[in-house]
This record gives sequence, C-alpha cells and structure tokens, in this order.
Amino acid sequence: MRVFVTGAAGFIGSEVVPELIGAGHSVLGLARNDANAKRLAELGAEIHRGDLTDLTSLRTGAEKADAVIHLAFIHDFSKFEENCAIDKAAIEAIGAVLAGTQKPLLTTGGLALMADGRSATEDDQPSPRLPRASEAATDALAERGIRASTVRLPQVHDPVKQGLITYVVQIAREKGVSPYIGEGKNRWPAAHVTDVARLYKLALEKGETGKKYHAVAEEGVTMREVAEVVGAGLKVPVVSISPEEAQGHFGWLAMFAGLDMPATSALTRKRLGWNPTGPGMIADLKAMKY
Repeated sequence: MRVFVTGAAGFIGSEVVPELIGAGHSVLGLARNDANAKRLAELGAEIHRGDLTDLTSLRTGAEKADAVIHLAFIHDFSKFEENCAIDKAAIEAIGAVLAGTQKPLLTTGGLALMADGRSATEDDQPSPRLPRASEAATDALAERGIRASTVRLPQVHDPVKQGLITYVVQIAREKGVSPYIGEGKNRWPAAHVTDVARLYKLALEKGETGKKYHAVAEEGVTMREVAEVVGAGLKVPVVSISPEEAQGHFGWLAMFAGLDMPATSALTRKRLGWNPTGPGMIADLKAMKY
C-alpha cells in the first residue's frame, strides 16, 4: 500500500516509516519544514509538504494514498483544547476524502481516564472528564465507509524520550527535586517506540473497522519507581509531595501526574498477534544521558 503518514518525521513516525517500508509499503510523509523533509527523505519516504492546519494539504495527501496513519498532534498542552479541535478538523478533512472507499485510516489517542480502579481495556470508552475529540471523529468516520480505527498510546519511550515522563524529567532538573505524589503508587502504562511502530503496521494491515488498539507493553509503571530513577539520574532528592502541592511543582502536568491509569493490551495482542519485546520504561530511564 501507499500510506500517507502525518507526523512522519516525529518521535514515533520516524520509527513507523521504516517499519512500513520494511514490510513492502511505500510512504508519503507529511513534512511541515525543510528539516522534516530531509529526515523523511533519509528514511526513504516521499515528501508531501503541509501541516495539521493546512486542510487542503491533508486532503491532497489522502487522495494520493491507499491508507492513512494520522500521528501528528501539536504538543502544546497550554492550548490543549484548541489543539484537540485542530486534530479533529484534520481527521475530518482526511475522512472526507476516504469516505466510501473502505481504505484504512488509523488515528491516535491516549489512555488517561479510561477506567477507574482497574486496567483499561480496548472496549472501554473515554471518560466524560477527558473527552477524546479524535476518537469521536474516528468513530463517526467508521460509519462512512472507511476502515477507521484508533491506536491508544501509553508513555512511549526510548533512552531519549518517554512521553509525558520527558516533562517530569525536565521539571525535576529545573527544580532540583524528583517527587512522587502521596505514596507514588499510581501507575502509567508504557511501551518502547519500536514496539509501538510495529503495532501501527499490524493495525494498518489487519485492523478492523471501529476497533481500538492499545500499544501497551507494560500495564503500569509506578510513579514512585519513575521518581526514584529520575532522582538517581539527576542526583537530586526524591521526595513525596501532597496532591495539594502537585500544581505548584508540576504546573500543567499536575492534571496527569497523580492519575492511576493502568491499561491492558490483551485484546490487541489477540486480534493482531502483537508481541512487544523492547526494553521497559525503567530500563530506558536508567540508560538515559541525564
């Protein structure tokens, strides 16, 4: 297949592109600047210039492809709602081109606030406390003759980047302390970036309309474990702080820092034959150059 990939030059996209090419697909990668275009050319992808706010470029890219993987998102959490609206508009623009074709469309979601008191499954729906505009848009497209489905991401990591944990490290470095909230027993799911890339390929090739797939290798890494490894790496104190102190330390990240959000990928593994084998979150944090 010829696959149009948004976010192709990003952290995950840079692994997805060679994964697809290695499986015999060709990639048309969205590039918003010269640096991204250069990176994609090095990976063996064809370049398509544009960005998430250029809906014409998104439609044109989708028109040229047999399938679409939508990875791009504007990671400015100070404008989270605005960026979610941009994401929704991008999905709808791509969907307008694919409607009635039965072509695959893979979009990207998250795992926060999917279930309370247990591990979230692929059949769980997002909590009204944190609506997912992208999932809702994707589900609507699944009813318009598109093989649309969603990959829900945990903390995706390697020894350089670790999802939201990257910001945890930055804040600890700036403030000279690595805290966890309360007893630090709240858990975040995780997966190595190469395992996640392989899941996108499998979901593209074997995914079913309307399904949700969890890119979860580790069901839940405790935030106390994370804080202890980060503290050791930065050589700063590791301390417990109260929920009331979290906002002052974490800023915008406080809305996530205390969440317990374990998730399972049992259905994903069964449906797609996905078997993650990459290093764990703690191993990558220990290998990081602080």
